[in-house]
Amino acid sequence: MKPPLVAVVTISDRCSRGQAEDLSGPALVRLSCEHLGAETLPLRCVPDETPQISGTLKELASMKPPPDLILTTGGTGLAPRDVTPEATLAVIQRRHSGLMEMIRAECSRITSRAYLSRGEAGVCNRSLIINLPGSVRGAIESFEAVLPILPHAIETLRGEVQDDGRPGSDAVTGRVIEHED
Repeated sequence: MKPPLVAVVTISDRCSRGQAEDLSGPALVRLSCEHLGAETLPLRCVPDETPQISGTLKELASMKPPPDLILTTGGTGLAPRDVTPEATLAVIQRRHSGLMEMIRAECSRITSRAYLSRGEAGVCNRSLIINLPGSVRGAIESFEAVLPILPHAIETLRGEVQDDGRPGSDAVTGRVIEHED
């Protein structure tokens, strides 16, 4: 698989004003490089404002080439200014709630507060967007929860996986990924 192109967007009023250091964004960039062999775009930081979040996501997904994966960190909780999920829903064309179900289920083994995250996931153009919590620990644990399936998700979104890869199936249109099930 060609190395994925990953964009990370930190959503934080304080970080965007330079009043706090962004720790989650750099951690996600590092993990993307280490575990996915990713190439990353420069880290972005925007305030908790729906138009700026949506605009940044649209801009990234419209790049040539677009990032395969756009990770957001921050703005997924219950605070009044936590609007990342709503801004993401305004941009995605195909929602993928299963990814967030997986994150919440896996992370709930560590803390029941995982269910307080309102993050969303879905596809905009050819980019998979996943909202992660703003805390370093929450962002890392959430990323690690979906990490095992991200390479296959990226290959499929790119159109590189075209045939069912169940044992015994024959290639018809392209590359086959073998599945154990």
